[in-house]
Amino acid sequence: MPNIRLRLLTVLVVLFGSLTVSGAGPATAAVPHSLWFDGTALTVSNGRFVDGQGREVVLRGYNVSGETKLDENHGLPFASVADAKKSATALRALGGGNSVRFLLSWAYAEPVRGQLDTAYLAAATAQMGAFLDAGIRVYPDFHQDLYSRYLFDSDSWYTGDGAPQWAVDLGNYPDESCGICFLWGQNITQNGAVKAAQYDFWHNAHGLQDSFLTTAQKTMAYIKQNLSAEQFTGVLGFDPYNEPYAGTYDSGQASRTWERDLLWPFYVKFRARMDAAGWTDKPAFVEPNLFWNGNVSKEEGGLLDAGAIGSRYVFNTHFYDQKAISGVLMWGNASDGQYVSDFATVRDRASALGTTAIVSEFGHPLNGSTAGKAPTVLKAMYQALDSRVKGANWWSTPATSGPVLSGSQWQWDIYNGRHSELMNGNPDKVLTTGDAWNDEDLSAVRLDDSGKAVLRQDARLLDRVYPSATSGSTLAFTYEDRSRDGSTTLTWNPVPSSLPNVSSLVGSGQYSLLVWRSGSGSAPTELHLPASFPNASTTVVSDLGTAYAPPAYTSTTSVGTTAEPGGTGSRRLLLTDTDSATLHYALVTNGAASPSATVLNAAKSELAAWMASKFA
Repeated sequence: MPNIRLRLLTVLVVLFGSLTVSGAGPATAAVPHSLWFDGTALTVSNGRFVDGQGREVVLRGYNVSGETKLDENHGLPFASVADAKKSATALRALGGGNSVRFLLSWAYAEPVRGQLDTAYLAAATAQMGAFLDAGIRVYPDFHQDLYSRYLFDSDSWYTGDGAPQWAVDLGNYPDESCGICFLWGQNITQNGAVKAAQYDFWHNAHGLQDSFLTTAQKTMAYIKQNLSAEQFTGVLGFDPYNEPYAGTYDSGQASRTWERDLLWPFYVKFRARMDAAGWTDKPAFVEPNLFWNGNVSKEEGGLLDAGAIGSRYVFNTHFYDQKAISGVLMWGNASDGQYVSDFATVRDRASALGTTAIVSEFGHPLNGSTAGKAPTVLKAMYQALDSRVKGANWWSTPATSGPVLSGSQWQWDIYNGRHSELMNGNPDKVLTTGDAWNDEDLSAVRLDDSGKAVLRQDARLLDRVYPSATSGSTLAFTYEDRSRDGSTTLTWNPVPSSLPNVSSLVGSGQYSLLVWRSGSGSAPTELHLPASFPNASTTVVSDLGTAYAPPAYTSTTSVGTTAEPGGTGSRRLLLTDTDSATLHYALVTNGAASPSATVLNAAKSELAAWMASKFA
């Protein structure tokens, strides 16, 4: 549709409140504080997530929740829908998230072979709905680690999650033992019972994979049938299987051929089950061999032989710094640009597959001997999600920054430190601390003594400016969060002295800079505004206009703010252009105090000259 017609459409919507077409519903989604351009389904196009207005969308959020891996709430992320609502509100308002990876359990969905537990699915779907009603998009994940908790002895050092007991009983597996294992993940490659069970699943022994696929289809059909149409629109797709691994390779087989001959065919089958369940327009979030991009354990992979998988799949991967977690292979903290190469590999692999990417797990432990690395490790990971360029080089080479990468941090568990989990059903091993699972402690949130959700990490690190929807295509983005490592402020991307007015405007505050090329749509570009950017101290300098304490958004305001959908109190900056294929920029900072028009205009001139020189 030509741009002028879309502009006219916008005016009509503003004048008449909502647009209806015969056979179609209202343009505004039924979520509090939604506007006419909110709430459309996301699809994959030209290697990006895009919404119904053709805007490029970035997903940021958390995994909800590792509680699913426990038995205390019977495989559910929350004890109640009320707790799910509390968690969703906090995730939006404190954590700045617009999406979650929502964990489900095969063991609880199908506790008896061939029998779906609809009570479990009803509770899980209702909890999922709490996030959707808060304007948070969801992609469910059938989660497993070490295949199943039922492989482990009651007095074991470790536990697993995933497959039901009946699936384990079919295998007659050896007694589990990891030998000398310092980290739970070593069980993946060292525990004979885990290896044998994984092998059986991928070879469909006892029809295990067939049963899983049938349960997955029934689960997806149930979710679709029991969410409202508006809620289901917010469901992004489905993650078929967490962290797949062969267990043991056949003779002559290696990681790459295992992906080609066993993993990818499984995803094709799962994709067909999605279609049969009514999820045809939603992509499968498919993961390669979990070690394909490890920086210690590394095996060739990344779906190298899958060809161009296209828009019906999303390349879905995890990244943890194994060296940093080991405490031995990386002694110091992470630094500027530490992970830009690792995340560039993710971007490039997705591009080669003809799709987009998401890093659906990343993080670092918040207790133990390496917990002191967490502030820098997480800052470097978010930096690498934002840009392909390290901070020291960003201003000089922004054109290589590229699109922003979507990601979901592990994890968001409001019960952190307040669990009551009988490890492997053992009443003498009641776990209460951390995440209550294999000594993990990665939750970004907890409840205080009054029951209020509070962050366990620096809010400046977690609640970030990011371009949640770009009207056109992102060319470059950076965010200097000024997060802390103890009492030290981490500044990896200072404004260069060659831009004195911009530098003065930012001062010691946080800032972001987005450069984009406009599309032909009429919906505005959106940036999430953290709680540290209250309207009264937010400054915007853009070729579209300058503003200190930006006004409320209207259809005729080029720079304005409004609430994010969901009624959680979170806010967004809206930038409206009226052109196509034109370069635009927007600097957003909280470092200025009542800057004069002279300073704003001088900063605008500097940024315009900088952009012209860097994006010619």
